[in-house]
Amino acid sequence: MNIQRFIDNAIEEIRQQVQGRAVIGLSGGVDSSVCAILAHKALGERLVPVYVDSGLMRQFESERIELLFKDLGLKRVNANEKFLKALRGVKDPEKKRKIVGETFIRIFEDEARKIKADTLIQGTIYPDRIESEGGIKSHHNVGGLPSTMEFKHIVEPLRDLYKDEVRDLARALRLPIEISERMPYPGPGLAVRIIGEVTREKLEVVRAANAIVEEEISKFNPWQAFAAIIGKATGVKGDNRVYGWIIAIRSVSSRDAMTADVMEFEWKILRQISSKITGEIPSVSRVVYDLTPKPPGTIEFE
Repeated sequence: MNIQRFIDNAIEEIRQQVQGRAVIGLSGGVDSSVCAILAHKALGERLVPVYVDSGLMRQFESERIELLFKDLGLKRVNANEKFLKALRGVKDPEKKRKIVGETFIRIFEDEARKIKADTLIQGTIYPDRIESEGGIKSHHNVGGLPSTMEFKHIVEPLRDLYKDEVRDLARALRLPIEISERMPYPGPGLAVRIIGEVTREKLEVVRAANAIVEEEISKFNPWQAFAAIIGKATGVKGDNRVYGWIIAIRSVSSRDAMTADVMEFEWKILRQISSKITGEIPSVSRVVYDLTPKPPGTIEFE
């Protein structure tokens, strides 16, 4: 791929497709960040980037994204309660993904109405389309989109690119390293790192565990490393029996997320991570490491 030619063509394509004003969903991941920079170059003040604080994000994520993109006129929408309410009682992974996708769209529609925008710009990439269209799992910005929307146009400048190509664009556009080299993060966020119903308690636990895993494993340059809640089990803390959460650690290497292999670590590293999670999060009773490559497993648990 000729990077500069792609940038020039993408900017021109956005200008041709967007005649009025547009909103873009900016999550802070490399895909949506690159897309936002390209759209801003194309549209200037006709673009409003919207960051939806869903309550499903990493630890301290929202404040950092707000700071990094303030110069683009980023608007932050606090929707924690809205997402929790929409997900209440839902256990099926596909239903969760579709609920998250629709909730995002309804918020973007609300923001678009305020500025009379009729176009939504998204950072959808090729693997998102392949997995959604192939029935593997519905990405919130593809298969998770509702059947009816107020937007007249959806523009996806990165739709034919893989993640490594998007990273090349991010570097060429001089995005901060913490964005260009950031590990992939699922659109539905922590909702798909919780097996079963999403609750406030589970979110707090998995967010804290995820932060520990990312901190401890990021130095080994994984494609993706994270924690997930997969159930409950009996344990012992001090002299007391606890019936606490089981945290699964997952760390994989990959080139394009279509396939992935499990990373191998020295035993002492895994023990260290396990001790830190069980020591710092009182309600966690045990930690396991997922050894499944993709295929047959997907990278995320849901």
